[in-house]
Amino acid sequence: MEDPQGRLELALIEEFLLVRGYDPHRLGALPADERRHILEAASTYAAGKLAEIHARAHYVHDLHHQD
Repeated sequence: MEDPQGRLELALIEEFLLVRGYDPHRLGALPADERRHILEAASTYAAGKLAEIHARAHYVHDLHHQD
C-alpha cells in the first residue's frame, strides 16, 4: 500500500524542481554539491507545503465540528 503523503511529497518536490527549470530525471548529471543543495531546498519546500496542507485540514475539520 502506498503512502498518500509520500506521493504528495514527491509531487511537491517535482513541482519545485520543474518550476525552477530542473528535470527531475536529470539531477544525477549535476555536480554532487549542486544536486544536494537543490534537493535540500526542494525537500524544505515540500515539508513546508505539507505542513500548510495539514494545518488547513485541521482548520477545516475544526470549523465543521464546532459546538
